[in-house]
Amino acid sequence: MVLGILGGKSHEIKGTVVLMSKNVLDFNEIVSTANAGVAGIVGGIFGTATKVVGGIADSATAVFSRNIAVQLISATKTDGLGNGKIGKLTYLNKHIPTLPTLGDRQDAFSVNIEWDESFGIPGAFYIKNFMQAEFFLVSLTLEDIPNHGTIHFVCNSWVYNAKNYKKDRIFFANKTYVPSETPTPLVKYRKEELENLRGDGTGQRKESDRIYDYDVYNDLGNPDSSADLARPVLGGSSAYPYPRRGRTGRKATKRDPKSEAPTSDTYIPRDENFGHLKSSDFLTYGIKSLAQNVLPQFQSAFGLNAEFDKFDDVRGLFEGGLHLPTDVISQLSPLPVVKEFFRTDGEQVLKFPPPHVIRVSKSAWMTDDEFGREMLAGVNPCLIQRLEEFPPKSKLDASVYGDQTSTITKEHLEINLGGLTVDQALNGNQLFILDHHDAFLPYLRKINDLPTAKSYATRTILYLKEDGTLKPLAIELSLPHPRGDEFGAVSRVILPADQGAESTIWLLAKAYVVVNDSCYHQLMSHWLNTHATIEPFVIATNRHLSVLHPLYKLLIPHYRDTMNINALARQSLINAGGIIEQSFLPGPFSVEMSSAVYKSWVFTDQALPADLLKRGMAIEDPSSPHGLRLVIDDYPYAVDGLEIWSAIQSWVKDYVSIYYATDDAIKKDTELQTWWKEAVEKGHGDLKDKPWWPKLNTIQDLINISSIIIWIASALHAAVNFGQYPYGGYILNRPTLTRRLLPEPGTKEYDELSSNHQKAYLRTITGKYEALVDLSVIEILSRHASDEVYLGQRDNPNWTDDTKALQAFQKFGNKLKEIESKISGRNNNSSLRNRVGPVQLPYTVLLPTSEEGLTFRGIPNSISI
Repeated sequence: MVLGILGGKSHEIKGTVVLMSKNVLDFNEIVSTANAGVAGIVGGIFGTATKVVGGIADSATAVFSRNIAVQLISATKTDGLGNGKIGKLTYLNKHIPTLPTLGDRQDAFSVNIEWDESFGIPGAFYIKNFMQAEFFLVSLTLEDIPNHGTIHFVCNSWVYNAKNYKKDRIFFANKTYVPSETPTPLVKYRKEELENLRGDGTGQRKESDRIYDYDVYNDLGNPDSSADLARPVLGGSSAYPYPRRGRTGRKATKRDPKSEAPTSDTYIPRDENFGHLKSSDFLTYGIKSLAQNVLPQFQSAFGLNAEFDKFDDVRGLFEGGLHLPTDVISQLSPLPVVKEFFRTDGEQVLKFPPPHVIRVSKSAWMTDDEFGREMLAGVNPCLIQRLEEFPPKSKLDASVYGDQTSTITKEHLEINLGGLTVDQALNGNQLFILDHHDAFLPYLRKINDLPTAKSYATRTILYLKEDGTLKPLAIELSLPHPRGDEFGAVSRVILPADQGAESTIWLLAKAYVVVNDSCYHQLMSHWLNTHATIEPFVIATNRHLSVLHPLYKLLIPHYRDTMNINALARQSLINAGGIIEQSFLPGPFSVEMSSAVYKSWVFTDQALPADLLKRGMAIEDPSSPHGLRLVIDDYPYAVDGLEIWSAIQSWVKDYVSIYYATDDAIKKDTELQTWWKEAVEKGHGDLKDKPWWPKLNTIQDLINISSIIIWIASALHAAVNFGQYPYGGYILNRPTLTRRLLPEPGTKEYDELSSNHQKAYLRTITGKYEALVDLSVIEILSRHASDEVYLGQRDNPNWTDDTKALQAFQKFGNKLKEIESKISGRNNNSSLRNRVGPVQLPYTVLLPTSEEGLTFRGIPNSISI
């Protein structure tokens, strides 16, 4: 029922609508012109960018004023049906050219709304767009509401032509209510909006849709193009379990009815693509441009078998630059992605920024000390374990894989234990292991059948020295048994050496370890454990928690852009024949391997204290900070991470306690209970029967669950993402694949180990083309956007009107500033040798804030790259 003025004391409410035009900066439009050639791309970006200057033109202002209208909905007065009264349609009025709080590229409009006291206090509003083009609605602010003052509506949503919607677009004030405390006039509107976001689970999604639903990973392959590009469906089976992704409803491929046909424009709910309005879009769409335009040019220039000849050639990528044929550089240099992320002299040289790991020393990466340190402070610092039994054993099914127990002996280790026995070192908590054996061995036979890949499954045992650093003692290299898997593995143990062929063999053994680790990092630690496992929570939150719900307001900043970057990854990074398959050892088996690892994924183990305890890297100790004591005191990731974890948990506790006084209130919150049930049973449906899933019955349960989600999306992702280029940009330090096994004595390849160790190393690791693929991508992935929102920050100060919540959030922000200062202090403590290491690279990745660019620091709120 639509109401006009109902009598009583009349008043005019002053409103301000802030929005952004679609054409501010549309990167989809830019990318879609890619196939038209470089000229099209350049014209697209600069033609569109000119629309930014000066905001929206006067003519557009007139159009907005005539074609956008709002209707207020009362939170205190009901119509005859018991629902909040709806005011009359009111069109936007004047363009406001200057507003102190106006963000970059935003425009403001006034709206004057008739009001009388019989209408009550507005709690929501409808908005209608009568234009053909969509716009991005930032906010509505109402002022001079009698006896109430100002009401803020934080919107951040794309609004399409009204005909696109079955129900009018609604936005709520920045109030916070658990379902049972929702003002009666708003109950119907709250329920309806959630129903709109859930949809009915049918049909193909269109661009303007805002529907959140689940599907399996059946869109990675392209069987219609080639049988070699067919990939198994991940999710929905015990053979290939996986978290769920967002449903698109696209048609199936012709050759495989279970697989979804690939597309260059994957659907995600419209408000998950903020974009084309913020600079991080340039990063994400830069990846797409790389895949479509840059990498094919690299392949044409170098082919697939090119190698570097010497280490100086690799350093030349950053010092002198990469020399390209004239026709190639002419195609690449005008591309926006090349102009932004690389440097070119305009002629034949393409230059990468120098990775942090070689900015001080060009060769310290080769030392055993640095090899060990990067397990504690590198790009994958969450895998090393304390060795608790000897010899190390396998968890692989012995009926399938035979005896996979390590062949490393006590004699191998005691050579370098300084007089200690293995038993003494074990009892003293001084032995550690980086164990990639079980993850790689089942796939190694298939990997080594690939034309460009030859490698081992590795185990590395390290010794904790008195100075707190790790010393590698032995590396085990294992291959599947030639007679069959059931016969176990064929293994070889390599010991440290510093002269002759043996020193090169030791260097190569470390390379095989790092390749295992690089692949595990990219596919499991990074993609699976952060990107993929968070997406089901993004979907469930939007389907079942109203924007009015306190948990929605707590979690939503930690979901920003995650579905967007994940969709892009499925198109260009982890898809069949994509960037990951081209440049990492497992090739076509890459994502399938992550499915095998997901079988043992445990939600509760993602909490940092639980993770450290499970890996034996900490021991429970109620008298110590955080309730545990680290086995390695100078473990930078753990030391910094525990402080961040504790701050997150304290903030969540303070926030949750504002809205829930009793455990019974948790049980009776219908939205909350439905959210958690669906996140587990649908979002992570393949693991839904696991006993470790926490119940959601108490306030503490909610604190734990929410803290884990925030930790994964913010600090854990930062720890495994923003060091990729600083460490891995130097391919000698973090090779992504090996192309041959260790040479046999008596061969010319073996002789080369002594005569030319650099050539032997470069013949083995990542080739030139694959290195360029890897560097190009991780250089983008390791960057921060200019408008990044970091942990302890919000993109809108009016995200809630709850003073207690704002005070708790301020406390959280202050705590993070303290932590930042403490981290910087530790990095300046020369007695903490793992903080900086031989490469002189301080561990800064968990400093909460950052500037734009390649900084090796900063914890964004969400997985946005």
